[in-house]
Amino acid sequence: MFLRMVVKRILLVFLVLFLLVLGVCVYLMLRANGAVPVLNYHQINDQADNVLTVHPKQFDRQMKYLAENGYHAITPKELLDAWQGGAPLPEKPVVITLDDGYADNYENAFPILQKYNLKATIFLVPNFLSTYPNYMTWEQVKEMNGSDLIDFESHTMNHVELNKIRPDERWKELKDSKTILEQRLGKSIDFIAYPCGSFDEALEQMTKEAGYRAAFTVHLGLANKAENPYILDRIPIFGSNTHTFLRFKTRLIFTPIVAPLDHFYRALIANGHNILARLVPLP
Repeated sequence: MFLRMVVKRILLVFLVLFLLVLGVCVYLMLRANGAVPVLNYHQINDQADNVLTVHPKQFDRQMKYLAENGYHAITPKELLDAWQGGAPLPEKPVVITLDDGYADNYENAFPILQKYNLKATIFLVPNFLSTYPNYMTWEQVKEMNGSDLIDFESHTMNHVELNKIRPDERWKELKDSKTILEQRLGKSIDFIAYPCGSFDEALEQMTKEAGYRAAFTVHLGLANKAENPYILDRIPIFGSNTHTFLRFKTRLIFTPIVAPLDHFYRALIANGHNILARLVPLP
């Protein structure tokens, strides 16, 4: 009899905990209504097995999922126009971004995006183009810029962490990349992705003064109209062979639930609790 009572109480505790967790998850999902997923990629190839790489077959499957499940790919401009000017957003909007301007973005990602007629934004590092063999050439950028699918924006001149350099150097990285890309591409450059996602309050203000409408980090989360447009969250989608399709779907659909776990993980790492951080169940 006593054992049965203990088991019942344990089951009751688990039921209460389950209902609490379920309630929190529902609350987080409802609170995120209207927020937009901004997917963040880097390399798309079969050669590199590093944390920044997604293999082309994986990328193709992910883009196919978006195209076949009612997602509408938009640009950062379309996103900000909707938030700031009242322009309508399509149903299930998503922003697809790739950082750095690797050559495989042209060789592998571009054909897949064309295949599924999906828009994407590539954040470029001007000093890397036509300089290093694993980065795109200006000719490739020009070709992609002429399509209706690829939008190019800034990722600074030299991909340095902006919060770790002097203010005058920050300004040059922000302003020179904007100017050169505008001259080369014949379009306004209004958005930037902070290298390594690093930023501080002074940088946010400087980015605004340099003429950018918004800026993106690599912090896991949805982009939200109510948030500061100069520290917009994205959803990192990279991780080589460890990044399964299930992991992609989990991050795409359940980021409102996953993001607090990521923030907790980052806080543990920042405070030197690396072992505890490994116990955080991040997809």
